[in-house]
Amino acid sequence: METSTVIQTGQQQGYSVASSRGATSGAVSSHWFNRPADQRFLSLSELRDAVAFNAEDGCEWTLAPSNLVLNAPEDPATIEDTERLSVVLQPEQRGADPIEVAPNHWSFGQIAGLCQAPASYLRKMPSQLSADCLNWSLARHRGEPIKSYATPAGGLRAVTGAGYGRIYDHEVVDAVSRIAGDGLGENGWKIPGLMDWGARTYNPHVKATRESTTLFASDRDVFIFLCDDLNPIEIGKLPSGEPDLMFRGFYVWNSEVGSKSFGIATMYLRAVCQNRILWGVEDFSEIRMRHSSGAPDRFIHEVQPSLTSFANGNTQRLIEGVTAAKAARVATDEDEALAFLRGRKFSASVSRSIYETVEREEGHPARSAWDMAQGITAVARTIDRTDARIDMERQAANLLDRAVA
Repeated sequence: METSTVIQTGQQQGYSVASSRGATSGAVSSHWFNRPADQRFLSLSELRDAVAFNAEDGCEWTLAPSNLVLNAPEDPATIEDTERLSVVLQPEQRGADPIEVAPNHWSFGQIAGLCQAPASYLRKMPSQLSADCLNWSLARHRGEPIKSYATPAGGLRAVTGAGYGRIYDHEVVDAVSRIAGDGLGENGWKIPGLMDWGARTYNPHVKATRESTTLFASDRDVFIFLCDDLNPIEIGKLPSGEPDLMFRGFYVWNSEVGSKSFGIATMYLRAVCQNRILWGVEDFSEIRMRHSSGAPDRFIHEVQPSLTSFANGNTQRLIEGVTAAKAARVATDEDEALAFLRGRKFSASVSRSIYETVEREEGHPARSAWDMAQGITAVARTIDRTDARIDMERQAANLLDRAVA
C-alpha cells in the first residue's frame, strides 16, 4: 500500500504539482471576482471584527406582520425626503418598546417579498408611496409571525420567518479560528499561495494581499477559504516518477440575514491559481444546512466537530481511497475500457476522448477506476457550460466512491 508523506517545503520555494489531475472548482474564484475592496480581509481577526460589528447589540423580535410599519416624511420638501424610509417595529413581548430603524437594501427586499410586491419597482418610487403600498399589505397579512433582526450599526438587517434559526457570521469565524488561529499559517491554515504556470510549480509562500485574499464578508454573508499548503502530502507517483502532491483545503459560508444557507466544503487539491480557481481537486465533500429552528444547535454539536476532525485528521483515508481506485481494474484492453465508459452513458466520441486523454497524460492505457476518473475530469475541464462540466466531474467522483466502497 502507498503511504502518505508530508513534504516540507523549502523557504520561499514551490513544488511541482500535477494540476491536470482531478477536478477544478470556481467556488472561491467567483467570490474573488465579485467582491469589492471593502469586503476583503487579510486575517480572521480582521474579518471577525467586521462581522461582529454588524451584530453588536442586535435584537431579534418575533411579531405579527401588522406590527411592522414603514414610515416616510409626511410632507416631503426635498428630493431627499422622498427617499427617506424607516421601519417601526412594535414587538409583542411585554415591556418591549417600539423601535424605529432604517431598512437596508436586503431587508427592504425581504419586506417586499413578504408582501409579494416587486422590490425593484418600489425602490424607484417616492418613499411615501412605497410605505403606503407595503403598510396596506402588511396590515392585511394573514400569514405566520415574522422575526426581525435589527442592530444599531446596520439598522433593520433582516425580516425572516419566525422559525429562522440564526447562525451568526461571527460564530462561523470563531469556529474557523479555533483550528486556524488568525489564518496566517501559524497553525498551518492560511490564505493560499499561487500557481506558477510557466514553471508548473505551486508556491505556498506568496504573501496574501487584498487582491489575492480568500476571506470575504459583507452586510449579508461571510465566506472563508483556507488551506494547509505549507505541508503537501504525497499520494503516489506521477508517470515521470515525481511525487503526486496534494494539500488540504476547506471553505465555509454563511448568512445571518437569510441570503444563503450555512455550508462547509472540504477537499484535497493540488494548486490555486491567481484567479483563485482550485485545481486538482480530489475527495470533495460538502455539507449544507438550512437556517431552520434547529440549525444553531446542529452547528455547535455537528458541524464544528466535523471541521475540527478534518483539520486535525490524518491523511490515511485519502491514501487508502487513491490506492483502492488504482487497484480497481475496470478493463483489460481498449475495447473493454471504451465499453465501460459507454456503459456510464458517455457517447462514443467522448469515451474515445477520455481514453486518449488518459494515454496522453498518464502515460499508459486506461485500465483502473483511477485512470477513468482522471480522464473524465480532464475532459470535463474542456467543457464551457458550467452545469455540464460539474455533472461530468460528479460522475468521476461517483466512480471513485464506488471503487473505494
